[in-house]
Amino acid sequence: MAIQSIRLFGDPVLRTPAEPVTDFDKELRKLVKDLTDTMLDAPGAGLAAPQIGVGLRVFTYYVDDQLGHLINPDLDLSDEMDEEGEEGCLSFPGLSYPTPRAIRAVAKGFNMHGEPVTLEGTDLMARCFQHETDHLDGILFIDRMDPEQRKLAKKAIREAEWFGAQAPTFKLSPHATHGKAL
Repeated sequence: MAIQSIRLFGDPVLRTPAEPVTDFDKELRKLVKDLTDTMLDAPGAGLAAPQIGVGLRVFTYYVDDQLGHLINPDLDLSDEMDEEGEEGCLSFPGLSYPTPRAIRAVAKGFNMHGEPVTLEGTDLMARCFQHETDHLDGILFIDRMDPEQRKLAKKAIREAEWFGAQAPTFKLSPHATHGKAL
């Protein structure tokens, strides 16, 4: 097992958009294994490469006993939203808040061997695909919250023992929010 350290909120790598994978080689397969081992050890439902300090468009997931990964994902989201779903993040230990997400997602990308993959998910799986793809774009789940929830989250972050002296930064998501407040 190759458990890696998970980067916490405040680390600039979490706000930096990841680069597309161009080489489907042994190093990429090791990255997928490291991500999988780290995610399962945490434990988490998903983990994106930037969360272990690697700026590549790769994430792993473990939802409803389905373990997998996706490279260079592209999402197609339903218009129907889940406004109440709780969401947490391994980069924000111990915190979870209602975060609006599309109820259904189709994720297209590649596996670690460069073969095309299409994944479909609803509810928690769709939420995971969106959350991890956001990480690859430098977007964090707190950016998706309504203003009231974000205010509560920012206070909890500042009070968390893991949080450093850096002031949190927030930015708007480049993805459609279906007219919902960010």
